[in-house]
Amino acid sequence: MFTPNFTISPSIATALMAIEGDRQAIIELPINVEVLAGLRQTAKLAATHYSTQIEGNRLTQAQVSEALQGAHFPGRERDEVEVRNYYRALEYVESLAAATGPIDETKMRRVHGLVQDGMKRPSPYRPGQNVIRDAATGRIVYMPPEAGDVPVLMADLFEWINEQLNRRELPAPIVAAITHYQYATIHPYYDGNGRTARLLTTLVLHRAGYGLKGIYSLEEHYARDLMAYYAALTVGPSHNYYLGRAEADITGFVGFFCVSMADALGAVRVRVTEAQAGGAVSGRDDSAALRQLDPRARRLLELFRDHGIVTGAQIASHLGLSPRTVAPLARRWVQDGLLEIHGSARKTRSYQLSPRYERLIH
Repeated sequence: MFTPNFTISPSIATALMAIEGDRQAIIELPINVEVLAGLRQTAKLAATHYSTQIEGNRLTQAQVSEALQGAHFPGRERDEVEVRNYYRALEYVESLAAATGPIDETKMRRVHGLVQDGMKRPSPYRPGQNVIRDAATGRIVYMPPEAGDVPVLMADLFEWINEQLNRRELPAPIVAAITHYQYATIHPYYDGNGRTARLLTTLVLHRAGYGLKGIYSLEEHYARDLMAYYAALTVGPSHNYYLGRAEADITGFVGFFCVSMADALGAVRVRVTEAQAGGAVSGRDDSAALRQLDPRARRLLELFRDHGIVTGAQIASHLGLSPRTVAPLARRWVQDGLLEIHGSARKTRSYQLSPRYERLIH
């Protein structure tokens, strides 16, 4: 059974208090749908840019945005594919965050499939040994566990994650930090481990109530001090997993993660406050109305900002769900007064927001 070795140091405790303070302040800030959508999109673009940049992607943040809209950059074709794949994986993780039940190992293998190949099919774990080498010297800096041990280690990790989310004894940022560390330590694939670890971390935070509607990104704070990020991941007396890495004290990485998260939440709190002061947030406070909606319904409002009337297929595409899953959701939203059926066609049913909720997007 996976049992992480760490302590809650004074610096970690301080970071946790800052996280809670900013989290509560952000929850209570009056944010209308338009500003919320803008903050979420900014965070998604930042996450895509910085998470791929950490792995060597050469596109700038502006180019990432353009690539996602279909632009091409000669000589950067691989980078274009990488950011598009990551963005698709991030959208899939958002749909998993809005779901219920345990965090599923197979679905996270699908996330890796999107990251690596752009295909939502479960990636098989690596069949052989891999090593991480220093790019400059070629020396081995880490030798992960043998391939035969990977399935058991991964099953243990996901069992631990779900147990912690159910028990809620450890602070959520610590659970997320340990999740990130252990996924990277197991290194279940030849490639794409770092990106998938960061996406899994995002999912854990959302499921634990620390997603904050997706308006912040941790990746930028890792990328700002990449050497510290890698140094925090490198623990134990040896580069070999079996020679002390598995039992190593990971307090250093937990501290790095919590401080980074505190910085990220502090920054987004400032951005929202500045938006209010500059008049970008309307005097109308939509927070109470938005809190009455589940995460999927809140995301649905963004779709109606651009389309007054939408089909079930558009809803499915926007939420990353199958049409079969969307059909009962739409019926429930109609019953709850969120949606109204537009027109009489049953085969290609369309929906519009009820007047009560339509005011939130104008």
